[in-house]
Amino acid sequence: MTAQTVVVKIGGSTLGHSDTSLVDTVALNERGINVVLVHGGGAEINRWLGRLQLESKFVDGLRVTGNEELRVVTAVLAGLVNKLLVAELLSSGGMAVGLSGIDGGLVRAVTSDPALGHVGDIEAVNPQLLTLLLAARFIPVVSPVCWGQSPGTTGLLNVNADDVAAEIAIALKASSLVFLTDVPGVMNHHGQVLSPIAADKVSDLIDDGTIRGGMIPKARACGRASRYIPQSRIIDGTVAHALLRESEPNPGGTTIVTDELA
Repeated sequence: MTAQTVVVKIGGSTLGHSDTSLVDTVALNERGINVVLVHGGGAEINRWLGRLQLESKFVDGLRVTGNEELRVVTAVLAGLVNKLLVAELLSSGGMAVGLSGIDGGLVRAVTSDPALGHVGDIEAVNPQLLTLLLAARFIPVVSPVCWGQSPGTTGLLNVNADDVAAEIAIALKASSLVFLTDVPGVMNHHGQVLSPIAADKVSDLIDDGTIRGGMIPKARACGRASRYIPQSRIIDGTVAHALLRESEPNPGGTTIVTDELA
Protein backbone atom coordinates (compact mmCIF):
# COMPACT_ATOMS: atom_id res chain seq x y z
CA MET A 1 0.00 0.00 0.00
CA THR A 2 1.28 3.48 -0.83
CA ALA A 3 -0.07 5.35 2.23
CA GLN A 4 1.47 4.78 5.64
CA THR A 5 -0.40 1.97 7.40
CA VAL A 6 -0.44 1.31 11.15
CA VAL A 7 -1.96 -1.82 12.67
CA VAL A 8 -2.95 -1.29 16.30
CA LYS A 9 -3.87 -4.06 18.75
CA ILE A 10 -6.14 -2.64 21.43
CA GLY A 11 -7.30 -4.44 24.55
CA GLY A 12 -9.82 -3.77 27.27
CA SER A 13 -7.08 -3.01 29.82
CA THR A 14 -6.12 0.16 27.93
CA LEU A 15 -9.65 1.54 27.54
CA GLY A 16 -10.76 3.75 30.42
CA HIS A 17 -12.14 7.16 31.27
CA SER A 18 -8.93 8.98 30.27
CA ASP A 19 -8.02 6.76 27.33
CA THR A 20 -7.35 8.58 24.04
CA SER A 21 -6.61 5.59 21.80
CA LEU A 22 -9.76 5.88 19.71
CA VAL A 23 -9.51 9.67 19.44
CA ASP A 24 -5.88 9.25 18.38
CA THR A 25 -6.95 6.69 15.77
CA VAL A 26 -9.38 9.18 14.23
CA ALA A 27 -6.70 11.89 14.29
CA LEU A 28 -4.21 9.64 12.48
CA ASN A 29 -6.84 8.76 9.90
CA GLU A 30 -7.52 12.46 9.31
CA ARG A 31 -3.79 12.95 8.70
CA GLY A 32 -3.95 10.46 5.85
CA ILE A 33 -2.48 7.53 7.80
CA ASN A 34 -4.27 4.21 7.37
CA VAL A 35 -5.15 2.62 10.70
CA VAL A 36 -6.44 -0.92 11.28
CA LEU A 37 -7.64 -1.71 14.80
CA VAL A 38 -7.55 -5.31 16.03
CA HIS A 39 -9.18 -5.99 19.39
CA GLY A 40 -9.66 -8.68 21.97
CA GLY A 41 -12.21 -8.77 24.78
CA GLY A 42 -11.24 -11.43 27.30
CA ALA A 43 -12.74 -9.72 30.35
CA GLU A 44 -16.12 -9.30 28.66
CA ILE A 45 -16.07 -12.94 27.52
CA ASN A 46 -15.39 -14.01 31.12
CA ARG A 47 -18.34 -11.96 32.34
CA TRP A 48 -20.76 -13.50 29.85
CA LEU A 49 -19.49 -17.01 30.45
CA GLY A 50 -20.07 -16.45 34.15
CA ARG A 51 -23.62 -15.28 33.51
CA LEU A 52 -24.26 -18.48 31.59
CA GLN A 53 -22.57 -20.54 34.32
CA LEU A 54 -19.79 -21.64 31.99
CA GLU A 55 -16.28 -21.90 33.43
CA SER A 56 -13.39 -19.94 31.91
CA LYS A 57 -10.52 -22.38 31.33
CA PHE A 58 -7.07 -21.65 29.95
CA VAL A 59 -4.14 -23.77 28.75
CA ASP A 60 -0.81 -21.94 28.36
CA GLY A 61 -2.67 -18.63 28.29
CA LEU A 62 -5.12 -19.69 25.55
CA ARG A 63 -8.84 -19.94 26.22
CA VAL A 64 -10.30 -23.45 25.99
CA THR A 65 -13.18 -22.98 23.55
CA GLY A 66 -15.82 -25.70 23.40
CA ASN A 67 -19.06 -25.50 21.41
CA GLU A 68 -20.92 -23.32 23.92
CA GLU A 69 -17.89 -21.17 24.66
CA LEU A 70 -17.45 -20.56 20.92
CA ARG A 71 -20.98 -19.13 20.73
CA VAL A 72 -20.19 -16.71 23.55
CA VAL A 73 -16.79 -15.75 22.11
CA THR A 74 -18.33 -15.03 18.71
CA ALA A 75 -21.24 -13.03 20.15
CA VAL A 76 -19.01 -10.95 22.43
CA LEU A 77 -16.06 -10.33 20.09
CA ALA A 78 -17.71 -10.07 16.68
CA GLY A 79 -20.83 -8.47 18.18
CA LEU A 80 -20.81 -6.51 21.42
CA VAL A 81 -17.16 -5.41 21.77
CA ASN A 82 -16.67 -4.81 18.04
CA LYS A 83 -19.75 -2.64 17.69
CA LEU A 84 -19.03 -0.65 20.85
CA LEU A 85 -15.62 0.26 19.44
CA VAL A 86 -17.13 1.21 16.08
CA ALA A 87 -19.72 3.37 17.84
CA GLU A 88 -17.02 5.17 19.85
CA LEU A 89 -14.99 5.85 16.71
CA LEU A 90 -18.08 7.23 14.97
CA SER A 91 -18.77 9.44 17.99
CA SER A 92 -15.20 10.75 17.73
CA GLY A 93 -15.72 11.76 14.11
CA GLY A 94 -14.20 8.74 12.38
CA MET A 95 -15.67 6.49 9.73
CA ALA A 96 -15.28 2.95 11.06
CA VAL A 97 -16.38 -0.46 9.86
CA GLY A 98 -16.59 -3.47 12.17
CA LEU A 99 -15.68 -6.89 10.86
CA SER A 100 -14.11 -10.17 11.91
CA GLY A 101 -11.55 -12.54 10.51
CA ILE A 102 -14.42 -14.37 8.83
CA ASP A 103 -15.59 -11.46 6.69
CA GLY A 104 -14.23 -11.56 3.17
CA GLY A 105 -12.16 -14.60 4.14
CA LEU A 106 -9.80 -12.23 5.94
CA VAL A 107 -8.08 -14.75 8.22
CA ARG A 108 -8.02 -18.52 7.68
CA ALA A 109 -6.98 -20.70 10.60
CA VAL A 110 -6.80 -24.35 11.56
CA THR A 111 -7.12 -26.14 14.90
CA SER A 112 -3.87 -27.68 16.13
CA ASP A 113 -4.50 -28.70 19.75
CA PRO A 114 -7.59 -30.79 20.57
CA ALA A 115 -7.28 -29.80 24.23
CA LEU A 116 -8.12 -26.21 23.30
CA GLY A 117 -11.23 -27.02 21.30
CA HIS A 118 -12.15 -24.50 18.61
CA VAL A 119 -8.95 -22.45 18.86
CA GLY A 120 -7.09 -21.80 15.64
CA ASP A 121 -3.57 -21.09 14.44
CA ILE A 122 -3.40 -18.74 11.48
CA GLU A 123 -2.73 -20.30 8.08
CA ALA A 124 -3.24 -17.33 5.76
CA VAL A 125 -4.47 -13.73 5.58
CA ASN A 126 -6.31 -12.26 2.59
CA PRO A 127 -6.13 -8.46 3.04
CA GLN A 128 -8.28 -7.58 0.00
CA LEU A 129 -11.26 -6.36 2.02
CA LEU A 130 -9.04 -4.29 4.31
CA THR A 131 -7.29 -2.74 1.32
CA LEU A 132 -10.63 -1.66 -0.16
CA LEU A 133 -11.81 -0.16 3.13
CA LEU A 134 -8.54 1.70 3.73
CA ALA A 135 -8.55 3.10 0.19
CA ALA A 136 -12.02 4.53 0.93
CA ARG A 137 -10.62 6.11 4.16
CA PHE A 138 -12.53 3.82 6.53
CA ILE A 139 -11.05 2.57 9.80
CA PRO A 140 -11.44 -1.25 9.91
CA VAL A 141 -12.08 -2.66 13.38
CA VAL A 142 -11.26 -6.38 13.39
CA SER A 143 -12.34 -9.01 15.91
CA PRO A 144 -10.25 -12.22 16.08
CA VAL A 145 -13.06 -14.64 15.28
CA CYS A 146 -11.73 -16.37 12.16
CA TRP A 147 -12.71 -19.15 9.78
CA GLY A 148 -11.27 -22.60 9.19
CA GLN A 149 -11.59 -26.31 9.76
CA SER A 150 -12.89 -27.45 13.13
CA PRO A 151 -15.00 -30.57 13.78
CA GLY A 152 -18.57 -29.85 14.77
CA THR A 153 -18.74 -26.14 13.90
CA THR A 154 -19.70 -23.99 10.92
CA GLY A 155 -16.12 -22.87 10.36
CA LEU A 156 -15.80 -20.46 13.33
CA LEU A 157 -12.51 -20.42 15.24
CA ASN A 158 -11.26 -18.41 18.19
CA VAL A 159 -7.80 -17.02 17.37
CA ASN A 160 -5.40 -15.06 19.58
CA ALA A 161 -5.88 -11.36 18.77
CA ASP A 162 -2.16 -10.61 19.09
CA ASP A 163 -1.41 -13.11 16.33
CA VAL A 164 -4.21 -11.71 14.18
CA ALA A 165 -2.78 -8.20 14.50
CA ALA A 166 0.73 -9.33 13.57
CA GLU A 167 -0.34 -11.38 10.55
CA ILE A 168 -2.56 -8.57 9.26
CA ALA A 169 0.35 -6.13 9.59
CA ILE A 170 2.57 -8.48 7.61
CA ALA A 171 -0.08 -9.04 4.90
CA LEU A 172 -0.68 -5.29 4.51
CA LYS A 173 3.06 -4.53 4.50
CA ALA A 174 2.30 -2.08 7.27
CA SER A 175 4.75 0.59 8.32
CA SER A 176 4.16 -0.16 12.00
CA LEU A 177 2.55 -2.65 14.38
CA VAL A 178 1.64 -1.23 17.78
CA PHE A 179 0.41 -3.17 20.81
CA LEU A 180 -1.35 -0.99 23.37
CA THR A 181 -0.93 -2.35 26.90
CA ASP A 182 -1.35 -1.01 30.43
CA VAL A 183 2.40 -1.07 31.24
CA PRO A 184 5.31 1.04 29.88
CA GLY A 185 6.66 -1.82 27.76
CA VAL A 186 8.72 -4.95 28.32
CA MET A 187 10.48 -4.42 31.64
CA ASN A 188 13.36 -6.20 33.32
CA HIS A 189 13.31 -7.45 36.91
CA HIS A 190 14.27 -3.94 38.11
CA GLY A 191 11.30 -2.31 36.41
CA GLN A 192 13.37 -0.76 33.63
CA VAL A 193 11.92 -0.72 30.11
CA LEU A 194 13.92 -2.82 27.65
CA SER A 195 14.33 -1.39 24.16
CA PRO A 196 15.31 -2.38 21.60
CA ILE A 197 14.97 -6.16 21.93
CA ALA A 198 16.25 -8.46 19.20
CA ALA A 199 13.62 -10.88 17.92
CA ASP A 200 15.87 -13.87 18.57
CA LYS A 201 16.21 -12.85 22.25
CA VAL A 202 12.47 -12.97 22.95
CA SER A 203 12.50 -16.71 23.76
CA ASP A 204 15.39 -16.25 26.19
CA LEU A 205 13.53 -13.44 27.98
CA ILE A 206 10.47 -15.66 28.25
CA ASP A 207 12.51 -18.55 29.62
CA ASP A 208 14.13 -16.41 32.33
CA GLY A 209 10.79 -14.88 33.36
CA THR A 210 11.47 -11.34 32.15
CA ILE A 211 8.63 -11.60 29.65
CA ARG A 212 5.65 -13.30 31.29
CA GLY A 213 1.88 -13.52 31.35
CA GLY A 214 -0.01 -11.56 28.73
CA MET A 215 3.19 -9.99 27.44
CA ILE A 216 4.37 -13.32 26.01
CA PRO A 217 2.05 -13.49 22.97
CA LYS A 218 2.62 -9.79 22.25
CA ALA A 219 6.40 -10.13 22.29
CA ARG A 220 6.28 -13.26 20.14
CA ALA A 221 3.95 -11.56 17.64
CA CYS A 222 6.21 -8.52 17.47
CA GLY A 223 9.23 -10.74 16.97
CA ARG A 224 7.62 -12.43 13.98
CA ALA A 225 6.33 -9.17 12.49
CA SER A 226 9.70 -7.43 12.90
CA ARG A 227 11.15 -9.65 10.19
CA TYR A 228 8.66 -8.31 7.63
CA ILE A 229 7.68 -4.75 8.57
CA PRO A 230 9.77 -1.71 9.60
CA GLN A 231 8.60 -1.32 13.19
CA SER A 232 7.02 -3.50 15.91
CA ARG A 233 6.16 -1.74 19.17
CA ILE A 234 4.74 -2.42 22.64
CA ILE A 235 3.64 0.75 24.43
CA ASP A 236 1.54 2.02 27.33
CA GLY A 237 -1.86 2.77 25.83
CA THR A 238 -3.11 4.38 29.06
CA VAL A 239 -0.80 7.37 28.51
CA ALA A 240 -2.63 10.32 26.95
CA HIS A 241 -2.19 10.42 23.16
CA ALA A 242 0.23 7.50 23.19
CA LEU A 243 -0.51 6.70 19.54
CA LEU A 244 0.14 10.27 18.41
CA ARG A 245 3.40 10.32 20.38
CA GLU A 246 4.68 7.45 18.24
CA SER A 247 5.79 10.04 15.65
CA GLU A 248 8.04 11.77 18.21
CA PRO A 249 11.81 11.05 18.38
CA ASN A 250 11.72 9.22 21.75
CA PRO A 251 8.18 7.98 22.39
CA GLY A 252 9.13 5.38 25.01
CA GLY A 253 7.95 1.80 25.08
CA THR A 254 9.65 -1.27 23.65
CA THR A 255 10.69 -1.81 20.05
CA ILE A 256 11.35 -5.37 18.92
CA VAL A 257 13.72 -5.44 15.97
CA THR A 258 15.13 -7.95 13.56
CA ASP A 259 18.21 -9.72 14.82
CA GLU A 260 20.57 -7.92 12.43
CA LEU A 261 19.39 -4.47 13.66
CA ALA A 262 19.88 -5.24 17.35
